[in-house]
Amino acid sequence: MRKEPVDMGHAPQKSKLRPSAPIVPPQSVAGRSLTLVVAIMSFLACLTVGAVSIVWEAADAWQNDLVREITIQIRPIEGVDMLKEIDKAVALSQEFSGVGNVHALSDEETRALLQPWLGEGLDLDTLPVPRLIQIQVDDPQALDLLQLRASLSESVLGASIDDHSVWTSRLSAMAGTVVLGGIGILVLVLASMVLSVVFATQAAMAGNKDVISVLHFVGAEDGFIAREFQRHFLVLGLFGGVSGGLCAIAGFIILDVFTRETSGYAGSDQLSALFGSVSVSVPGYLGVIGIIFLVAVLTALTSGLAVRAHLAKAD
Repeated sequence: MRKEPVDMGHAPQKSKLRPSAPIVPPQSVAGRSLTLVVAIMSFLACLTVGAVSIVWEAADAWQNDLVREITIQIRPIEGVDMLKEIDKAVALSQEFSGVGNVHALSDEETRALLQPWLGEGLDLDTLPVPRLIQIQVDDPQALDLLQLRASLSESVLGASIDDHSVWTSRLSAMAGTVVLGGIGILVLVLASMVLSVVFATQAAMAGNKDVISVLHFVGAEDGFIAREFQRHFLVLGLFGGVSGGLCAIAGFIILDVFTRETSGYAGSDQLSALFGSVSVSVPGYLGVIGIIFLVAVLTALTSGLAVRAHLAKAD
């Protein structure tokens, strides 16, 4: 079978479409500078979130420890057998539900507590030193603290209870202050980033004034132009947010490793005594991830609103 020759001159040719260039140049000095600014702001915001989470968890751990420990103080009274009153207080405390271990401090333990202030060789019989009884609370909800306080006042001479409520309230106030301060710093950082994005958007609009005029001439709507700017700044904000967030996470990991490696030194032990394990927990890292996406979304929304406002004034 004979095949007819194909006329190549009349063969349909595929149209070669030229890829459309973005309105905003992806690489520019202003874009790189804004990316660096967004990365720095994201880094500072993530540091704030991590620091607030560390302090909040430490304060929560302190509160739990204080709630689960009660101290009974028995003051010496002339003519009253101190040891007998201590035994009565221990026996009475053990009758209440929610109470775990009850331990009366011995003379040696009392001397050890007073030694940093009064020195060695103390004679407790010649000093009006109150005796302490430590109570470990297994279930704070089951313990009737008011009834325990009333029973001790009636049955044990010179007895009083310290439930550490003053310290608990102070820790709660401190934790709340730290959280509010962290939120304030976070708002200021994000506000500074938003202002930087507004100025960068206005600069990009001014640099692409001719392109925008041509787009308006061919019938492009303001929404299309705003979406183009939003897409550009979303990528920019996401890149800067991820960069700053990763730097913050690296800083948290280095701090955790440093405190573990320097365990036993005075400074590290003081940090551990205040904050426990100086490491950011899972909620802190989730907060860092949230900050990264918040930075990207804020960058895109801010640029879109700035473009629409600029176009509205131009119209």
